[in-house]
Amino acid sequence: MQATAFSATTPRYARCIETSKRIRWDIDRDVIRGRRFELDRKYLPDGLSCIDELDFLGTEEQRFLSQVQGRTYANMFGLVERFIGAKMLEVSRDHWLGDQTALEALVRFTDEELKHQALFRRIESLVAERMPPGYAFVPQPNDVASFVLGKSTWAVLALTCFIELFSLAHYRASIGAAEDLSKLFKDVFLFHWKEESQHAILDELEWAREDGKLSQAQRDAAVDDLIALVAGVDGILQAQAGSDAAYFLRQTGMAGDTARAAAVGATLLKAYRWQYIVSGALEPRFQETLGSLIDETQMKRVLDALAPLMYARPLAMQRAMS
Repeated sequence: MQATAFSATTPRYARCIETSKRIRWDIDRDVIRGRRFELDRKYLPDGLSCIDELDFLGTEEQRFLSQVQGRTYANMFGLVERFIGAKMLEVSRDHWLGDQTALEALVRFTDEELKHQALFRRIESLVAERMPPGYAFVPQPNDVASFVLGKSTWAVLALTCFIELFSLAHYRASIGAAEDLSKLFKDVFLFHWKEESQHAILDELEWAREDGKLSQAQRDAAVDDLIALVAGVDGILQAQAGSDAAYFLRQTGMAGDTARAAAVGATLLKAYRWQYIVSGALEPRFQETLGSLIDETQMKRVLDALAPLMYARPLAMQRAMS
């Protein structure tokens, strides 16, 4: 379906362009500024890392596990932005001969996602200079992107919106407010947040536009694709949690302590499921958008698929809810 030259949503695309121009930042000039990562600071706050639930860890061990998780957190965003940029470039085709404002907004989106990939590659190299050797980021970005992009556009846009909304929530609720984090790490996600705020708006616009093309049967199949994508994300998290746990246990000399090793592995998997799945599923803006596009039966399928993962919430949150 070819877009018209102007639509009711054109002003929203235009506002994203205006904001993109106003907040445009440079990796070296604005973010890194010649700095190195501090080793005496955490990288992720406890509200995301769940490391405060491992009461046998000392202060230095907690800090190091936070740094391991922060390294993976940056790498995960570099990973997902590979397929996000590719999909946005693809859907921009619908605007090539139509709404040029929408086209410019999506071209800017794609350019910024490429910049974010470059930023996270830089972050990995900077962190690698400071941390002990042996860390491995398990998933291969091109393999993951091929898997994701093999699903329906509706499902990929849903996953993209999901990811970008939880990234905004993480910064607002945890990273931005934490006083004990690496200043460089906080700045990375401050500048990332500034541009992702516009991307989330564009995700919602494009997801709704794609939804308007679908029949009920096509939407049913797209919901199945979304469920499969979440399962794929969980598979990545299981592999990376295992790798990160093994790295941490080797470096701290705990690998031979069966009980503590099991606790570290289970807590890392819980933290990663919280960071990359559950926190997004609980995000009200995502719930509202998804609920506006699918019916009750389809929503039940999504919730049933998520149910086994919903245990993965920080203990402080669980206590507050009980």
